[in-house]
Amino acid sequence: MPGTLLTAAEIEALLGAHPGWELDGDGLRRAFSFADFNAAFGFMTQVALISETLFHHPEWSNVYNSVQIRITDHDAGGVSTNDREWIERVDRIVG
Repeated sequence: MPGTLLTAAEIEALLGAHPGWELDGDGLRRAFSFADFNAAFGFMTQVALISETLFHHPEWSNVYNSVQIRITDHDAGGVSTNDREWIERVDRIVG
């Protein structure tokens, strides 16, 4: 189910509350770095479970200890309440 699109002010507040995330066109992106591949893959596994729970899935890639993530609500046409909830949950993993 599509979320409600966030306003520019809401996106700015979201980015302020979640350092490391930045606006990337109609989505948000962040790079994560871990000690090694196992830690990066463990993080991705946790994110996959969150994504399935919310039925909201990222565009992502992994190279050894780094994970690049981009999230957008394709159904809503941009950054939405779904993205905000997803980012809040993902950021709890990394602290």
